[in-house]
Amino acid sequence: MAQPAAGKTAGGPRRPRVTISDVAQELGLTKGTVSRALNGYADISESTRNRVLHAAEAMGYRPLSHAQAIRTGKVRSVGLVLQLNQHDGHRPFLQDFLSGISEAASAADWTMTMATASSDEDTQRLLAKLVAEHKADGFILPRTYMVDARAEFLRAEGVPFVLFGRTRKEEGCAWFDVESEAAMEEAVRILHGLGHRRIGFVPGSREYTFSVIRQEGYEAGLRRCGLPFDSDLVGRDALSRASGAEATRALLSLPEPPTAIVFCVDRAAIGAYEPAHLAGLAIGHDLSVISYDGIPEGGLVSPKLSTFSVDMKHAGERLAQLLIRRIEGEAPETLRETVRARFLARGSHGQPALSSADVARRVKSALNY
Repeated sequence: MAQPAAGKTAGGPRRPRVTISDVAQELGLTKGTVSRALNGYADISESTRNRVLHAAEAMGYRPLSHAQAIRTGKVRSVGLVLQLNQHDGHRPFLQDFLSGISEAASAADWTMTMATASSDEDTQRLLAKLVAEHKADGFILPRTYMVDARAEFLRAEGVPFVLFGRTRKEEGCAWFDVESEAAMEEAVRILHGLGHRRIGFVPGSREYTFSVIRQEGYEAGLRRCGLPFDSDLVGRDALSRASGAEATRALLSLPEPPTAIVFCVDRAAIGAYEPAHLAGLAIGHDLSVISYDGIPEGGLVSPKLSTFSVDMKHAGERLAQLLIRRIEGEAPETLRETVRARFLARGSHGQPALSSADVARRVKSALNY
């Protein structure tokens, strides 16, 4: 049998909302005592507070959000502006990221306010609008920049924020990030351990913090393995399949090409497959590839892409939790958290079957130059 909708009686009008007065009358307390107990005032004893909270929950009392906002100055909402023109603006695991934010906010009795932007300028406009209209108490800033205008604006406005990533100007910044530089260092160490000595690197875009620190991780890996840094082995910036293919072609055309390539992002790494095939090189055998992100498409290519995977739902949860703590007054310097990515060892990397000279000859022969 169908149940009546919340707040309604079957076939009848909506039930009256339970008020503080109702709770006070039920417990034989004053409205002021009940209100102070519900809002955690220190002059209310623990036993009275628990008694009020239990009664309020049992009776179905819910505070009016606009009344709370007037009283506390907070709308109890975390804000997020997603920029859809970025290279991963439509990434398949975006749903997990948003789910993590929403669930963590809901668990704390908060909501999420989200807007989508089509450019950097549009993002700035929307942030300013949401701040002016007080649609959110603070903001999650995904995909950080080396010089991040969003953080500068919110810092100047005194609005709390937490970064998904890091930025060079750390003052007043809280963040949650994945140590992708450690992943890049580990990728080099893995390839070196398999016997590779010419290891290339394809960056993302140097405006993004992640691209800079991942290259730093690549270079740290070379030092750790006693390999010299060769700027020729650092390819063109690539964030897409097409630009990844271009970067791969350029690296394979070197007089001393790499036998392995570490990519900053999976989308660019997937672009390596076609030029490698055209050059007569089998990925995972003649040319090793390791990347970062763990996007689903990496499991659909053949061989499957070896990559470092990120738990995007957990990232969303932690960002929401850290932001709420920041809004409630915790210092940003105490709200900085990093985790490690998980390596998915799949078929795109292995021991080198060819030397660098052999790769050069194979490429020259296949491309007839």
